[in-house]
Amino acid sequence: MKKLKQMLQSVIVLLVTITLFACEGNYQNVQQLNLADGAPIAEGRNINLKYTDSGRVVTNLIAPVLNDYSNFQFPYQEFPDGVEVRFWNEKNEKSVVTSDYAIRFDQTNIVDLRDNVVLVTSDSLVLKAEQLYWDQKTQWVFTDQPYQIKFKDGSYNDGARFDSSEDFTNFLSRKNQGIQIIDQKKTDGN
Repeated sequence: MKKLKQMLQSVIVLLVTITLFACEGNYQNVQQLNLADGAPIAEGRNINLKYTDSGRVVTNLIAPVLNDYSNFQFPYQEFPDGVEVRFWNEKNEKSVVTSDYAIRFDQTNIVDLRDNVVLVTSDSLVLKAEQLYWDQKTQWVFTDQPYQIKFKDGSYNDGARFDSSEDFTNFLSRKNQGIQIIDQKKTDGN
């Protein structure tokens, strides 16, 4: 009887151990089961997120709603009611981008801004587009949709697509029309 009791206890300990490890290994699966299909893992309201560097605010993200889909295989954050992002450079000059919808993909660091996208830079460049992609890793912005851009010198482009560094010092426009202001002194070498 004593041997049977010891054997039964060993079997119970073994089953409890297996159950604990099985539950721990499937924790993410259990979390997924608790969510409705396609539901975000978290939702935020009235978001006001500030990113600092050495005690100085460099980015401020403001959004009425944030849906976090980091529980998906290709994780992302969605801003279905729009977003406003303020950026400050080293000289504390502010640039602002707004859109009616935005989505940020974690794995690629691509931000997709859509519907009534407006970017106003600290040096008065104004860009309006229906869609604008921002590659945070390479610091590059681009679109394959129609856009309007007005530069600080009064030059402007209406076009269908462009690629640019995020500071617009390297701007390549395709299929566009506009007016370019040329400083005659700089072209004559004076």
